[in-house]
Amino acid sequence: MSREIIYRDLGRIAYDEAWAYQEKLFDGIVESKKNSVAGDVPNHLLFCEHPHVYTLGKSGSEHNLLLNSQALMEKGVTFFRTNRGGDITYHGPGQIVGYPILDLEAFGMGIRRYIEILEEAVIILLEGSGISAGRLPGASGVWLDADIPFKARKICAIGVRSSRFVTMHGFAFNVNTSLEYFNYINPCGITDKGVTSMQKELGREQDIEEVKARLRDTLLQQFIRS
Repeated sequence: MSREIIYRDLGRIAYDEAWAYQEKLFDGIVESKKNSVAGDVPNHLLFCEHPHVYTLGKSGSEHNLLLNSQALMEKGVTFFRTNRGGDITYHGPGQIVGYPILDLEAFGMGIRRYIEILEEAVIILLEGSGISAGRLPGASGVWLDADIPFKARKICAIGVRSSRFVTMHGFAFNVNTSLEYFNYINPCGITDKGVTSMQKELGREQDIEEVKARLRDTLLQQFIRS
């Protein structure tokens, strides 16, 4: 089984276009595993940014979207129901969206460990920028002040899908994200905790290309060490 990971930055891309591309790569790995040729098929790590969009996980509730269709149109936001886990989240400019399409069996791990690696990579990156982050028990993603009620705030959301130990979808990391758009949803179905970004925490806009490069390298190192 191949442990090679091919990285590609898709740039600014419509959500449905990126989803279709993920499905193509995902189906290719799954099909190769069915035919016992997985060793010839590489894994993928995709980074991108999306225009304003809300996405709802397969177990999520539309009640967590606080805008009607007319209001969505007025704000220039699209909406998609997806086949990932988790509830509702927002994607938009200034946010790094990561889509790892990996055969977890090649890395000798299950889905829980995989999610922990995604979280750990973001935590390490933030630590290098002077931001202390961690996990919130019972919730996925990366949080700040997770142990302080009503001060806890999420900086990175995670929602994945897996089949035959092959993953798709992934994480949304707020770098220079406009946080206004989170006011129109209950992010991940949570109503008593906030959302933040690197820009808000550090008080200045971040070089997103530099952050992408650091996060890419950190993720790849985490999987190499797995």
